[in-house]
Amino acid sequence: MSKTISLNTTSEKGIWKSYLTLTKPKVVALMLLTALVGMCLAVPGALPVQASVLGLIGIGLMAGSAAAFNHLIDQKIDAIMARTYQRPLPQGKLRSVHVFSFAASLGLVGFFILYVGVNALTAWLTFASLLGYAAVYTLYLKRATPQNIVIAGIAGAMPPLLGWTAVTGEMHANAWLLVMIIFIWTPPHFWALAIHRKEDYAKADIPMLPVTHGVEYTKTSILLYTVLLAIVCTLPALVGMAGLVYWVGAMLLSAGFIYHAWKLKFRPQANSAIETFKFSIYQLMLLFMLLLLDHYWAGF
Repeated sequence: MSKTISLNTTSEKGIWKSYLTLTKPKVVALMLLTALVGMCLAVPGALPVQASVLGLIGIGLMAGSAAAFNHLIDQKIDAIMARTYQRPLPQGKLRSVHVFSFAASLGLVGFFILYVGVNALTAWLTFASLLGYAAVYTLYLKRATPQNIVIAGIAGAMPPLLGWTAVTGEMHANAWLLVMIIFIWTPPHFWALAIHRKEDYAKADIPMLPVTHGVEYTKTSILLYTVLLAIVCTLPALVGMAGLVYWVGAMLLSAGFIYHAWKLKFRPQANSAIETFKFSIYQLMLLFMLLLLDHYWAGF
């Protein structure tokens, strides 16, 4: 009897872990960090508790919903690729109908929380981001053009604006500047991974840039984008959103990203692409943490 209970408990834990995997928790965590920074930079003093807490919960739920829909739509592709074949749907751990219900439920609950507990603007903007990622990118752009991640990057870049609107109820140019940083960051971040997994994408017939235009062309594009990103990252300091702490840190992080891109282009090693990809994640995370540190440092 005890052995049966133990097996059932293990099975239940495995199912819940599979559902958690669908939401891409690490990606959502980074998105919520950028949303929180958007909130903090939007108001001079303390954050409004209800709008902030419910805003992060709603944004997180809808981001998890978009990720789950991505798993559902891409399950045939995921089964082919070495990076994704162990996801819950290709492994048969979950049924498609259950994943659809899970994704839809997350999205509906998240939208309700934002619409009722925060404001309509944030709810509809977050819904638009969900559609942009789950439908426009995953269903169409991903399979249609090598510029897929560039065009659809705006959907994944929205969290700082969503955080801003959650606590203010309005869009502001400074919030769009934060969106621009993530929008420019996304292509070199993702193309580095695409180089590392080029054969996977070719096998799945996905027209990622390294597949359609070659690895060298993609490396050049990554390098040029990191230079452009370095310029864009100076803008918060130039417009008065941030001060010296952010500016110095941002320049160091940008130099690191440019170095990794330069090394990928001119001194490549076997792991250069994946190392560039990994560095880009830390770069964005630390960049937004610097914005937060600089914002509150200036208050002392």
